[in-house]
Amino acid sequence: APPASSQLSGSLHVASVTLALLASPVQAYLDLFCLSQEKLRQVSGQLKKDMVRGLGKHTHHKAPVKMLPSFVRATPDGTEKGDFLALDLGGTNFRVLHVRVVEDLQKVLKMDSQICAIPKEMMLGTGQQLFDHIAKCLSDFLVSQDLKGQTLPLGFTFSFPCEQKEIDKSILIRWTKGFNCSGVEGEDVVKLLKEAIHRRGDFDIGSVAMVNDTVGTMMSCGYRDQSCEIGMIIGTGTNACYMEEMKNVKRVEGEDGRMCINTEWGGFGDDGSLRGIQTEFDLEVDKTSINPGVHTFEKMISGMYLGEIVRLLLLKLTEDKLLFEGQTSETLRTPESFLTKFISEVEDELSEEGKQPILSQLNLKWNEVDAHVVRLVCDTVSSRSARLCAAALAAIANHMRVSRKLDRLKTTVGVDGTVYRKHPNFSEELQETVRLLAPKCDITFLVSEDGSGKGAAMVTAVAHVCVLMLTFLGWWGHTTGSPPTV
Repeated sequence: APPASSQLSGSLHVASVTLALLASPVQAYLDLFCLSQEKLRQVSGQLKKDMVRGLGKHTHHKAPVKMLPSFVRATPDGTEKGDFLALDLGGTNFRVLHVRVVEDLQKVLKMDSQICAIPKEMMLGTGQQLFDHIAKCLSDFLVSQDLKGQTLPLGFTFSFPCEQKEIDKSILIRWTKGFNCSGVEGEDVVKLLKEAIHRRGDFDIGSVAMVNDTVGTMMSCGYRDQSCEIGMIIGTGTNACYMEEMKNVKRVEGEDGRMCINTEWGGFGDDGSLRGIQTEFDLEVDKTSINPGVHTFEKMISGMYLGEIVRLLLLKLTEDKLLFEGQTSETLRTPESFLTKFISEVEDELSEEGKQPILSQLNLKWNEVDAHVVRLVCDTVSSRSARLCAAALAAIANHMRVSRKLDRLKTTVGVDGTVYRKHPNFSEELQETVRLLAPKCDITFLVSEDGSGKGAAMVTAVAHVCVLMLTFLGWWGHTTGSPPTV
């Protein structure tokens, strides 16, 4: 090993060269992603305005933030029990589960699950192919669990923008996260699932309860913490829900109590309100996506896009001869070659050597200064993501406090998603920024335990209680004309 003085000299050299780079055009590119506290407050304020528009009876149809009623009127109370099936569909994989919840123990006693892959071509094929595939995987799972012949209630966690009509009727507004299956948008996904099961004819299911993944996260965390009234996902995609005052939900009759609202905040900015902070790299990511002009906010902060933003920035720096001596590679020029997980690995201080295989994997010739600048790029892009997410969360918390006429709001956010879980600095920066932007809100963060597993299990249990209640509420609604809620 080289002597300590040699190591120190090398470190000082890297630092001095890096400082010189930061005074160069490199910093000019990084500055595009640096948002002041005042700019973040403006973003938060704009989202607050869009939330109000989304809640309005006559303005929601034009609002970029859809603010969809979930018809869930309460968080868990510990009375959930029984055996259930669950489907958790939110990305390139989906999970099938069999769960048993015991009321007295207030816990999931039994949970068996199976992960099923969705091939890329199926994500872009027909809706019938997708739901037939889901039904086949569910059938195989029932066989493996020796459950064929039983008819169990099923909870369906479907992580795409839907307009929920009832607890078992949900219309897909649009696909996100790389899906673009034909014949599904504008249709009831519960109906499509049941039709696929009926086509197979070798098993049946009981009542179906439809719950968005953010609502599921909030409710599963609410089983552990009764003060959990916000759910947030920051992973492949991003979204949030919260318990809104019924008096503000103009699209649903009733003034008393609260209802969980699925914000679908990924669409924030679709009307151009974020154009002032979008970089050329954001615009390129949007232009080359399968849904240009849609889900602007999500494309700036979620795991599906962060790696590509970094790749485009690295490519630009290289082409400007600011990185890798101006020598790019075919791999770096290939879209989506820089995976979002690379950002976490590059920024992880405990694995400095992690930068070497990543850059080598991209077939790039690099030195220590290059590696340091790559880390700065990753840190800058992920930091913007955390701070924008915090601005959005602060908008919700501040809105809840004002709506409830509180001097201080104390609440818990149930959170899930690989970006929040896996990135070494994301959660800390998000929480610190929320404290700055929502100083009158005391917010605790509770990570969902196995969000796509145990979380989906609790969604199923809670949803079953909802379905039982709807047996009465559905009849009552016929006599009053009011929509059923739970």
